[in-house]
Amino acid sequence: MNLNGERWDVERVTRDGVRVKLLHVGHRFGSELIGGTLMEVGPGYRGPYHLHYGNEELAVVVAGRATVRGPDGERDLAPGDVAFFPRGEDGLHAIDNTSDEPVRFFLLSSKVHPDVTRRPEEGLVGVFAGDVPTLGRDAPFEAFFPADAARVG
Repeated sequence: MNLNGERWDVERVTRDGVRVKLLHVGHRFGSELIGGTLMEVGPGYRGPYHLHYGNEELAVVVAGRATVRGPDGERDLAPGDVAFFPRGEDGLHAIDNTSDEPVRFFLLSSKVHPDVTRRPEEGLVGVFAGDVPTLGRDAPFEAFFPADAARVG
């Protein structure tokens, strides 16, 4: 398998008209503990601003220039740059394409499940069980709830 190839498992267009391609590298190899998804996203792509309580993630830029958003602001990543997102609040992030060209990046993650994720911009909490989701391929159980739905009192 080559990260510069043109084989994709999922090709779609977002509601905003941005082209997104995904290759589920980890699943193709049958990996059990390491997830890997290659993504190529068009100009204007805005990734979900989120964190995971159970899993760590690494993003490696393969081609183009990506922008990582986090609590401390934005930073640009060039080909070969790597960003790490730990579990919990310190791992809050999104990967965007603010350039005029497609961006290709490889996402690696641990595969701990069940996992809980939070998307503060959308006011959502997500729960995954039976596997971990990779964009374009759902976990056997995947549900999102309003973040304030679990508050008691």
